[in-house]
Amino acid sequence: MYAIIKNGGKQYKVQEGDVLELDKMSLEPAQTVEFKEVLAVNSGELRVGTPFIDGAVVTAEVVNEGRAKKVITFKKRRRKDSKVKRGFRRDYTRVRITKIAA
Repeated sequence: MYAIIKNGGKQYKVQEGDVLELDKMSLEPAQTVEFKEVLAVNSGELRVGTPFIDGAVVTAEVVNEGRAKKVITFKKRRRKDSKVKRGFRRDYTRVRITKIAA
C-alpha cells in the first residue's frame, strides 16, 4: 500500500515505514503529524482524488530536525575576474510514516 501526499508544494510517494526529509516544520521529536492533502492511494486498486481524497490521512512521527550538507554554487564568467561563490544549507524535518488510512 502506498500513498502520494503533498507537502510544501512538492509531492511524495510514501509507504508505511518510510523516512522522509521534508521542509522544516518546527516540530519536536516524537510528535505526530497528519497529512490530509492525499492525492492518491493504492491499496490493491488506485484511488485518485480531485485534487484530494476525502477522509484519507497519512500519519507520521517526527524523528528529528536538522540541516543538510552544504551545496556550493559557483559561477565564473570569462572576463574581469567575475566570479561568485555561494553556499546553501537546507533546513529539514525528518519524519517516519506510521499509518496510511484511506
